[in-house]
Amino acid sequence: MKKEESIHGERRGRGRIEVICGSMFSGKTEELIRRMKRAEFARQRVEIYKPLVDTRYSKDDVVSHDHNVIPSTPVDSSAEILLLSGDIDVVGIDEAQFFDNGLADVCNELANRGVRVIVAGLDMDYLGKPFGPIPYLLAIADEVTKVHAICVRCGSLAYISHRLVHNDKRVLLGEKQEYEPLCRECYNKAVAAEKANDTSAAVTAAPSAAK
Repeated sequence: MKKEESIHGERRGRGRIEVICGSMFSGKTEELIRRMKRAEFARQRVEIYKPLVDTRYSKDDVVSHDHNVIPSTPVDSSAEILLLSGDIDVVGIDEAQFFDNGLADVCNELANRGVRVIVAGLDMDYLGKPFGPIPYLLAIADEVTKVHAICVRCGSLAYISHRLVHNDKRVLLGEKQEYEPLCRECYNKAVAAEKANDTSAAVTAAPSAAK
């Protein structure tokens, strides 16, 4: 395993897992790209992977909301990452929430081989529930960076990605037309308002259905 000197002088492995998480529009991918480009500048062998399903901006590249771009390899499963990363110093993984739960084991295996693994993803879905393999990755990570968008309704730090369209699918790719970052208070108010509107619509529709 590759070694480097720590600040205390002892020898330690370079293998590590870094997780960048937060809501949509918080700069997760931006930070992932920054770290990967910095590793490239240091002449390290890098590769970035993203789920095959993510085709919002590009089929092959990882693109941030601010349109920063880095070439990537789309893969269908976490196991493919392990197979393709045999000669790599730094592995980046974007939109990690869309991968299978085997991703945590894959990242652990890579880190144990001496690979620096940088993972970016949503920590919660639109309902505020832990998303995909991210909770497992947070538990085993050497370093966690929680980034925040700004709540579009009050200007506080955002807590969650609030879905603006009526769709119950957990995985729904989208942008500002489909999601907005909200703080906890504004999110709870939005959900309460939506439930009230749904109840009102159901009551209105009931007499019509009875005719």
